[in-house]
Amino acid sequence: MKKNVLIIGAGGVAHVAAHKAAMNNDVLGDICIASRTPAKCDEIIASVRRKNHVKDPTKKLYSRPLDALDIPATAKLIRETGSEIVINLGNAFINMSVLEACLETGAVYLDTAIHEDPDKVCEEPPWYANYEWKRRDRCRAQGLTAILGVGFDPGVVNAYCALAVKRYFDSIDTIDILDVNAGSHGKYFATNFDPEINFREFIKVWTWIDRQWKEYPTHSVKRTYDFPVAGVCPIYLNGHDELHSLSQNIDANSIRFWMGFGNHYINVFTVLRTLGFLSHLPVTLTTGQEVVPLKVVKALLPDPKTLAPGYTGKTCIGNFVKGSKDGKPREVLIYQVSDHHACYEEVESQGISYTAGVPPVAAAMLVAQGVWAPRTMVNVEELDPEPFIAILDRIGLPTEVKEIAPGSKDSFDGTVRDLQTELAASTATVTVSAATPLIALDKQAQAAALAVDLAKGGNGTRK
Repeated sequence: MKKNVLIIGAGGVAHVAAHKAAMNNDVLGDICIASRTPAKCDEIIASVRRKNHVKDPTKKLYSRPLDALDIPATAKLIRETGSEIVINLGNAFINMSVLEACLETGAVYLDTAIHEDPDKVCEEPPWYANYEWKRRDRCRAQGLTAILGVGFDPGVVNAYCALAVKRYFDSIDTIDILDVNAGSHGKYFATNFDPEINFREFIKVWTWIDRQWKEYPTHSVKRTYDFPVAGVCPIYLNGHDELHSLSQNIDANSIRFWMGFGNHYINVFTVLRTLGFLSHLPVTLTTGQEVVPLKVVKALLPDPKTLAPGYTGKTCIGNFVKGSKDGKPREVLIYQVSDHHACYEEVESQGISYTAGVPPVAAAMLVAQGVWAPRTMVNVEELDPEPFIAILDRIGLPTEVKEIAPGSKDSFDGTVRDLQTELAASTATVTVSAATPLIALDKQAQAAALAVDLAKGGNGTRK
């Protein structure tokens, strides 16, 4: 049994986690939010109080300044706050520092993304073996619970894999993790979470096919799928955190990750990358000043938290699993749908932050109650998925399970063909308007813009 939570970070995901933790502080106890910018922590606390989300007013909700790369300072704060559970929601560069502080203090460690070295991108797989798993023996020796990647993906999708093994299949052939955001934030271009991490993630594609790692160029393998609620969306084979543990822990021939991208995103991303703006390495200006192009792009793009008020539409994330049960072929889609506007109404957040911020609080509740107590380092698929999914159902992320007739129109085929065939089918086409950039998107967006033009008395001939 554990109590008192330290949330490290003050971005969009931490914002959601703080709301959900406060709504369940009868289980979790006191809540401290810490970051290098205490003002951002205080903004989160103001939002929690504005929505009247502090369930037990006798429990504390407060902030503290912290540079989480400073291990002694983090350990000191854990002790001073009496925090027995640390939810690390800072950027991916601080994970090992926070984990070291937890090893020093005995506090439970939770995070939502894999650790990254600022000077390296898309390292050799499996990624967890490069940093986290090197500390697994120390966690086991100290009896320290460390639960890695307990956001949505990674996190909930890992639990869906474990659920498929436990409830739906005797043997699994393929798992295709599908993630689409069919929402609209109304901006010309923005990322839904930290732009720096977002872009670093798409430098190359590592995927698990036929029980081995294979590398593909970014956005080179495309499929279109009709998602529940979200509708027909284009998705691309992508590398992602969860593949690097699932490949070790789930007995399946292929495990792939697919993410939704519109033509406009791919166009902007490709231009930025081709021009060198997505480089994580410093360049020297004629003034002698050094800058990191990727950090400049991050500074110019909207803060993902600012997207929330006007965000509309749905997200759909789930696992399409193929295998057999009782000697017969079986296909199951295990998924979750969230609504951006509903998320904003509840916790003043957009849906991407919501889906990432709720699961670590559900995990913290299971830890606090002693339901999840591995006393070593684990990935989510190594734990019983059902109590986790049950809490998510109750606190905002209900799971749906859909049986699919094998080989039917609702089936998903993630088999990767030869690269030339895939490249020919993955071209993104855009129409550019310098005068009105927001209509330079897909046909649906163009049609909507032309309709607005006609309504305002135009002739509908804008290009």
